[in-house]
Amino acid sequence: MGCGKNKKLSSGCIKDALNAILDAQDAIEDCPSSCFSNLLSPELVRGDTIPFTLRNNDGSPFYALGNVGRSSCFASIWFRVEEIRGKCATLRVLRPFKGKAPLDISDLVGKDECCISLEGQCKMKDLVKTDQCVEVDLTCFCAIQCLDPRLVR
Repeated sequence: MGCGKNKKLSSGCIKDALNAILDAQDAIEDCPSSCFSNLLSPELVRGDTIPFTLRNNDGSPFYALGNVGRSSCFASIWFRVEEIRGKCATLRVLRPFKGKAPLDISDLVGKDECCISLEGQCKMKDLVKTDQCVEVDLTCFCAIQCLDPRLVR
């Protein structure tokens, strides 16, 4: 099942991509010196995460909030797949950093406070796994973009 090949599921290629990412992450966790890690990066892989972003069906970046209700509240468009069940997935939120400091919500949200700023996304230098997860319906997405695993510290 690849992009556009399964007319019954609009989540076809997104689900295929997430399954491939999950398989690669699981292979790295189980055996960090296998050929799978070499496929992901010619250098030594530092972690067990292939970060990615998703686009909603309207083309806008999908985002989640972390630490809601605390002064350290943040927004992120970067995720790690944890589990896939049918048309649903559990995604771990990756917190964006610009060096040693985390990106502030104001770095990611546009001036109108309704949309994610494309300029703000480019300020991200690395990502950190959080304990924040989000459940998603895979039929709500039209695009996925994988990023370099070396971005995750």
